[in-house]
Amino acid sequence: MPFIGLTGGIASGKSAIAVIFKSLGAYIIDADVIARELVKHGLPAWQEIVDQFGREILKEDETINRELLGSIIFRSPDKREVLNYILHPKVFEEAERQRIEIEKNDPHAVIIFDVALLIETGHYKLTDKIILAYADEELQIKRLTERNGYTRAEALERIVSQLPAEDKKKYADYIIDTSKPFEEIEQQVAEIFNILKEGSN
Repeated sequence: MPFIGLTGGIASGKSAIAVIFKSLGAYIIDADVIARELVKHGLPAWQEIVDQFGREILKEDETINRELLGSIIFRSPDKREVLNYILHPKVFEEAERQRIEIEKNDPHAVIIFDVALLIETGHYKLTDKIILAYADEELQIKRLTERNGYTRAEALERIVSQLPAEDKKKYADYIIDTSKPFEEIEQQVAEIFNILKEGSN
């Protein structure tokens, strides 16, 4: 049962790749989805974040304003470290719980762990293979300005806060260039999935 890390920087096309893998029959464990669940109102992680960052980061309904929190942590490495310290252990613990559950129900499953900071946190060591979603910096900026409405400076702020894509390449078993036409990306993902599926039997 291969446990595969799917990683890539912000606006690298990682989520689109995960969708293709899912359509082919892979199981997706999404770190961002887990994190959103963990910070729901009243849960321990929500309380820890409010304690550390203040009630100013809450919306009127007391949910965490993710955009505001994001703008704070991308400007301050220290505050980013605080948030990571709160969330990362809980995210990876839940991901492991999900992995065990999937394996129990489907011993031949191909499991894709979709996580932006796979390499930075060292959790890449727990995966069998690593897939890197790659986009050059200009394409990342274009996607962030068009998709999120960020200024160029805001987009760059977020990109440079992460390990450069060129450095991540050294860890990758497979690299998917998301600047390619969608059909090419789809074909490459299908080829990788078939290789992984063979390894799971």
